[in-house]
Amino acid sequence: MNNRIKKLMEQRAELVEKLGEMTDAIEVENRAFTEEENTAFTEMENKIKAIDATVTNLKRAQELNNTETDDGRQQETRTKEETEEVETRAFAAYIRGEVSERADNLTKSANGAVIPTSIVNKIIDKVKDSCPIYEMATVYNVGGTIHIPYVDTSSDEITVAYATEFTELTGHANKFASIQLTGYLAGALSLISKSLLNNSDFDLTNFVVNKMGEKLAEFIEGELINGSTGKADGMANGITQKITAASATAVTADELIDLQESIPDIYQVGACWIMNKTTRTAIRKLKDSDGDYLLNRDLSTQWGYTLLGKPVYVTDRVSAMAAGKNAIFYGDFSGLAVKMSESASIEVLREAYATQHAVGVVGWIELDAKVENAQKLAMLTMKSGT
Repeated sequence: MNNRIKKLMEQRAELVEKLGEMTDAIEVENRAFTEEENTAFTEMENKIKAIDATVTNLKRAQELNNTETDDGRQQETRTKEETEEVETRAFAAYIRGEVSERADNLTKSANGAVIPTSIVNKIIDKVKDSCPIYEMATVYNVGGTIHIPYVDTSSDEITVAYATEFTELTGHANKFASIQLTGYLAGALSLISKSLLNNSDFDLTNFVVNKMGEKLAEFIEGELINGSTGKADGMANGITQKITAASATAVTADELIDLQESIPDIYQVGACWIMNKTTRTAIRKLKDSDGDYLLNRDLSTQWGYTLLGKPVYVTDRVSAMAAGKNAIFYGDFSGLAVKMSESASIEVLREAYATQHAVGVVGWIELDAKVENAQKLAMLTMKSGT
């Protein structure tokens, strides 16, 4: 109904504008309306009145509908808020040692107590805020091992060509392959002062959410970019479209253009750059053949800089320009598949850090990451040696 009202108001605005143009012309020419103009004016005026009446009726119908559903929505909102409040209190009480794992909204798992859904959502939101690569990737929130199919065109691909009657077509067939995402266990440790734990005014839940979210974001971002041997592959171990710089310590404008052009145009819409801050600093000094800087300050973009028309994200998890290092990533990062289990758990370490007058809180997740669509991603590697 809101879309209908919006369209009607747009039509009304167009009619009002036409009436204004008509009256302006009359005033400029200092004359009276012609018979045709009178007729047109009356028709447009009637249309405006009809639109006003229709919009009024639509709004009244919407108000009547809202009256019927408000009570249910308010009850649903109150229930959600009450549940979140209960889970927050139970989570904080468990960390303080006031209750066991069997407290309300907390269940026992192999790695400690399962974090309530509302707390997990807050941590994931913090990870997304601190790790845009995770937000841009294609995320699968499922447990266990998953297989993601894709079409492998490396050896053969279906083609279309002109044909002649009574002549056999050459057969081609796509081969389907798949990538496998498992769950590698990872933990993020946060230390909390016992003095803070004993302070009832201290917002313990938000403190743990922020700390755990930041720690997980740092770890996840590093794994999504670089991966680890025998664990998550990340982008560095799965990208097939690669450019090797002629130097071990510098890049050229042509190399950046080649890197960008390695991505098909169909995937350029959501593409961006990822690099180390020192690399961005070096690229800021590069100019094109017209003497214009390639990298520009642009406050309208997400991270404040654009390179060859695309946003630039800076992170220390990408290596600086050095011999043999993967220094720049470019593309549409939805080509990276990430599996992270929706269930997360915490383990409270009370004795391990007792001599530091602190309590350790470990957040456990299951993570894996592999390149899902190699056409969407490209990487620039520095020359090996000097």
